[in-house]
Amino acid sequence: MSIYEAFRRAMIGLGVALALGVVAVALFLGYCAYTLPLSRALATDTPPAAVLYSSAGGAAFAARGVYHGERLTADNLPRDLVNAIVSIEDRRFFQHQGVDPRGILRAGWRNLWRSGVEGGSTITQQLARVTYLSPERALRRKVQEVMLALWLESKLSKEEILARYLNAVYFGAGAIGADAAGKRYFGKKASELSLAESAMLAGLVRAPSQLAPSRHFAAASRRAELVLQTMVETGAIDKPRADAARADPVRLAIPPEPLPDDNYFLDATEAEVKRLVGTPPLDLTVSTTFDPDLQDVAQRVVKAWLDDEGVRRNVGQAALVAIAPDGAILAMVGGRDYGESQFNRATQAKRQPGSLFKIFVYLTALSNGYGPESVLVDRPVQFGDWQPKNYDGRYRGPVSLKTAFAQSLNSVSAQLVQAVGVDRVIALAKSLGVQSELPAVPSLALGSAEVTLLEMVRAMAAIATNSKSIEPYAVRAIRAQSAPLYTRPEALVDRPNWNRAGMLPLLEAVVSEGTGKAARLDRRSAGKTGTTDEYRDAWFVGFTTSFVVGVWTGNDNNTPMNQVAGGDIPAKIWHDFVVDAERILAKPRVPAQPAPVAAQPAAPVVAQPVPPPAAPVAAQPPVPPIAVKPIQPAALTPPRLRGIPEVVDSGTLLLHGASVRLDGVEGEPGEPGQALQRYLAGREVDCEPAEAGAVRYRCKIGAFDLAEAVLLNGGGRAAANAPERLRGAEENARRARRGIWAR
Repeated sequence: MSIYEAFRRAMIGLGVALALGVVAVALFLGYCAYTLPLSRALATDTPPAAVLYSSAGGAAFAARGVYHGERLTADNLPRDLVNAIVSIEDRRFFQHQGVDPRGILRAGWRNLWRSGVEGGSTITQQLARVTYLSPERALRRKVQEVMLALWLESKLSKEEILARYLNAVYFGAGAIGADAAGKRYFGKKASELSLAESAMLAGLVRAPSQLAPSRHFAAASRRAELVLQTMVETGAIDKPRADAARADPVRLAIPPEPLPDDNYFLDATEAEVKRLVGTPPLDLTVSTTFDPDLQDVAQRVVKAWLDDEGVRRNVGQAALVAIAPDGAILAMVGGRDYGESQFNRATQAKRQPGSLFKIFVYLTALSNGYGPESVLVDRPVQFGDWQPKNYDGRYRGPVSLKTAFAQSLNSVSAQLVQAVGVDRVIALAKSLGVQSELPAVPSLALGSAEVTLLEMVRAMAAIATNSKSIEPYAVRAIRAQSAPLYTRPEALVDRPNWNRAGMLPLLEAVVSEGTGKAARLDRRSAGKTGTTDEYRDAWFVGFTTSFVVGVWTGNDNNTPMNQVAGGDIPAKIWHDFVVDAERILAKPRVPAQPAPVAAQPAAPVVAQPVPPPAAPVAAQPPVPPIAVKPIQPAALTPPRLRGIPEVVDSGTLLLHGASVRLDGVEGEPGEPGQALQRYLAGREVDCEPAEAGAVRYRCKIGAFDLAEAVLLNGGGRAAANAPERLRGAEENARRARRGIWAR
């Protein structure tokens, strides 16, 4: 074959291959065009509304759901926000026709020579993707994105495209659309945003989850700085205006994400909101009973016991609930770690209460002729096939009801149920708020039925306050914008006809001389322990003049603990929580100001102090009650603050709009403040007032004292009243010539 013939055949083959390629591309493009989802409406479905939760003191502490905002139109676009979005996302937006080859080449070049990834999609392509296409990464979707972008450009003006884009794009933290994002982060409409705030919002579009300022404020601030630089480069603003924006620090209107374990309380509150008002398509503000200081104590105490003695004794989980006299839930721990398990062991887990159930047995007996000094014989008994045995296997002969209850003697409890009738015991338990099923069997005397911790705390609260029933609640008021949807009605105390006066000395004896001695305080308290077979569950529920607190420990798989009874770890957790919590309540506290977007909560409804009960039955000496008092917020000490701060100078932070001055540090502006900002790197700080009435705070980042870290690195000077520890840190930095001492 000649060279010419070979060349001719090669060219024919190449032509055929090219023709087939063109046909294949044409067919693929035709398929992409045929399957375009043009029938899908441009307007997306209305997402569920957002809910802003405020604590008992009035401060917003969490937000959930998707924030709604007003839809922007082409004739009312916020100019600074538009310029910021165009500069950082698609600087040639007003020149191209939906696709920008120059932008694609520029992004590819920068990605080649710089770390990170810069996208080449135009704003119109992003609108097409968000509005019409699924998030799958495929060639067909990319081709359709280009086709849709060209089609949108032919149908809509540039301003209409921008309006639809700003209404559809996700800005993180549950905010879809620019107006919703402005309200979510800054408490402002999109039209009211400053240049600095507009730059921060524009920076979120690329990675909203990673840059949401409610969670990663430092990263969002760095991205906002890049947006301002880009706006200067593109001529959208001049350098003096950018510098003015940098000097106007962005302040978040509501706090960062709540601590993970606060979500046990939030889950319960969310369910209560739905029960009360359903799910209206409106952003809601919910005033709750949540006390963040008591919640901190509860989480710390539970974690300390689980991580220490709990590890050695096979205690996998614990739950704690603290309620006020009127049923307001102040703190709730639903498990070891919300991140690992969202199952709430305080409200959802049904476990056998063991001897804790005896509060119903004895209260029924006391209300049917028995008294604390009535005598029964602790002895072996049998009811059908069931023979109850005491915890230690011993029998004590004749004992008073007070002794039998304090020592949790099973034989006596079983005899009482037979004497008064199991139906009466069940009826009383139901009247006190137990909603779980209670089978009418003899073993009910020893707590064989399954109940929740909140049910048992509720029942104990009724006894503590001499009320027929106490309803636990987490919601005080619900508002939609300025319109009230729900306000909790005033609590009315309905006096029961059972013998509370006879019950109190029994509950006190448990703590003073019985199975609950580990919960004993330096003042009067009362409660009851509970332990089930093979130590699968251990409980302690008790009360003081301030609140009713219940604790449960056990394992999710129902395996036995290592001889942990109710008077052991649960009583110790109860004791430690009550001691620290009452110390907090004894200090004057300033109710925090609500976030700007939150409506003022309604005044909390708190039950009035319970008067002493009527005289006890004739055989009983009068017993002064433990008068449960309402918890009143005091008004002097600034609140404890947690979150991701801004740095004003090396001795001053800005946290949730409040100025936080580090105790013992005289701060420095400029580079020392910038160094502190780099050190914090978007991490959360925990700040508490240095003392009652103080305007200075002691702040920690993790386990490290922030004031000591500043002085140790030469970031400032020790104040005149600084303790020796901080003066030593300053001297260390001075000798090493670090920071300001290197000048």
